[in-house]
Amino acid sequence: MDEIKNYYKNKIILVTGGAGSIGSHLVKELLKLNPQSIRVLDNNETGLFDLERNLNSNLIRPFVGDIRDKERLKRAVEGVEIVFHTAALKHVPLCEYNPFEAIKTNVIGTQNLIEASIDENVEKFITISTDKAVNPINVMGATKLLSERLTISSNYYKGEKNTALSCVRFGNVLDTRGSVIPIFRDQILNGNDITITDPEMTRFIMKISESTSLILKAARLAQGGEIFILKMPVVRISDLAEVMVKKLSCPDSSKSPEIKIIGKRIGEKLYEELMTIEESENAYEDKHMFIVKPPVLEIAEDTNYEMPNSFKKTEVKNYNSKNMPLLNKEEIKILINDSLCM
Repeated sequence: MDEIKNYYKNKIILVTGGAGSIGSHLVKELLKLNPQSIRVLDNNETGLFDLERNLNSNLIRPFVGDIRDKERLKRAVEGVEIVFHTAALKHVPLCEYNPFEAIKTNVIGTQNLIEASIDENVEKFITISTDKAVNPINVMGATKLLSERLTISSNYYKGEKNTALSCVRFGNVLDTRGSVIPIFRDQILNGNDITITDPEMTRFIMKISESTSLILKAARLAQGGEIFILKMPVVRISDLAEVMVKKLSCPDSSKSPEIKIIGKRIGEKLYEELMTIEESENAYEDKHMFIVKPPVLEIAEDTNYEMPNSFKKTEVKNYNSKNMPLLNKEEIKILINDSLCM
């Protein structure tokens, strides 16, 4: 923890999408590390207002703006040392119905931010990605894959600049807006049936505190070109639904909510992939995460890449939520206990 705290002390930091679920939690954690200032850029004016009021810190600099706006980004990035890029369109069905908007934000917006950061010679640039970027079958996943590739390949595009650009890839984060637990909780507490799309659907899942911890650690370790992936447990969505019904249903109610199967939504996978076979060939791991090192770095004459000592070579295989061990219902209950008490 001291290494993390020392790294961020007195740093000028920019968080895009900082009024969102992950972005706002990241800002909250960064404040504990004594940075010089945190610029929070978001197009949600009310979200920025609420964030600033709730955190009540003179270290926060709210920037109302959009990553689609190049000129606004130039001002936001000026003098910044570390950029955390969490801004994105993330809802799969909405991106399917609004594909060009997804491209403008997730692809062009990322390009705008990368170019502004390189021009300003930012020290570290961390793009927040998703397991839906692995072998994508939907617009959201495809745009996030491009966002990842833009970030990684910009290490060669940057020329003589010193910016190190890397990615952090997540599974499903508990209690983020529009995620499965808040949806199930609302359905149960309102006396409605729980709707799931397929009883065999599985997902990687993690706490929001784990996601921010990984982001902070990744930025400190990043040398440029890596993808950092947290090791996450896997749950069957139908098991999660059953645990939540049992925990949250009113004992005095004559009828508990039923679980209804409604069929897969547009662009939805039965299981998610954390890392491809090809990526695993260049991956290393410790107890908590994988680091995928791009193969190009192996042949770059001017690159002296040093993997942290605690990391060992990863087994070569496809890491997906179909071939990983599932949490049982008691383990699920423990994992989501804090969420159920909210």
